[in-house]
Amino acid sequence: MPVIRDIPVRLKAREVLRRQGLGGGAEVRPEIGVLVRQLLAAVEKGRLLEPAVAYEIYAVTDITQRQLSLGSGLAGHDPFLRSLLSGAKEMAIAVCTIGPGLEKQVTEYTNQGEPLRGMLLDGIGSAAVDKLVAEFLRLIATEVSSRGYEISSPVNPGMPGFPLTEQWNLLGLVKAGEIGVSLTASGVMVPRKSTSMVAGIGPQMTRWTQAEVCARCTLRETCHYKLTR
Repeated sequence: MPVIRDIPVRLKAREVLRRQGLGGGAEVRPEIGVLVRQLLAAVEKGRLLEPAVAYEIYAVTDITQRQLSLGSGLAGHDPFLRSLLSGAKEMAIAVCTIGPGLEKQVTEYTNQGEPLRGMLLDGIGSAAVDKLVAEFLRLIATEVSSRGYEISSPVNPGMPGFPLTEQWNLLGLVKAGEIGVSLTASGVMVPRKSTSMVAGIGPQMTRWTQAEVCARCTLRETCHYKLTR
């Protein structure tokens, strides 16, 4: 099961601000923008990001109305997942993390009475996970294109139709422990700036924009981070 540790994660201030609910047309105070850029520089200098991905690509042996069967002998019963992968020949399962370093620094800022720095640094961490996922998918898309395949948009546990409890199954299908990722008894990922996902691979796979993902989300009416275009 492959592990990748050399995926570059380069962020822009606007990506971080969107993660703070300040994207789009929201007005941002100049000093906030300056602080975000300072924190980005500190993240790079301190090497607080340790991006890593553990993944596996499984053959899809059968998709019926009742279940999705993989070459590993495992089967999934989620109807949303079956619908997404209806044309898939393979399925990519991945766990992505930026490591614990940034999270520790967020805690230090909070304990030192600097909650604004902590909040903005936490947003940098969330944006970094987003960028890591995008870069990983780009790598897999390039890899499978040589076989005439495409990769679908990813689906994460917790999205509508895909229960959060699926985290346990996904982490069991890749070497999540090799990149330091685990689950607490309540199902929370550790390090916190980590994510798990599945994506279909096949001749014609479904893809959607981030705005379309936001439109499907159950938090679309209240989320400060959503995109509308």
